[in-house]
Amino acid sequence: MSIRFFLLAAALLLSAPAWSMSLNQAMGALPAAKAAGVLGERPDGYVGVVTPQRDAADIARQINAARRAEYQRLAEENGIKLRDVEAIAGKKAIERTPPGQYIQLNGVWMPK
Repeated sequence: MSIRFFLLAAALLLSAPAWSMSLNQAMGALPAAKAAGVLGERPDGYVGVVTPQRDAADIARQINAARRAEYQRLAEENGIKLRDVEAIAGKKAIERTPPGQYIQLNGVWMPK
């Protein structure tokens, strides 16, 4: 193999995005991210990025995908619309959010 091949391979590896974290890693990181004000609860039942940081979007993406799958399962199981399950879950999540952590109300992030 030529040196050009190795240089090209190295350039591709260095320019590729980091591997995304697993759901278990995201679940483990979620409490600290919420406590630090990086992530918060939205009224639609999903987490959102309050303060962009290194893994914030990846954590939110993993958690939200798992939540959506569970909400979809519950909607189908109970014969209701997905958006209704999301709204109920969002209300409960905001109610359970400890004081000082972020919630989104009317599109605005604020500490509870």
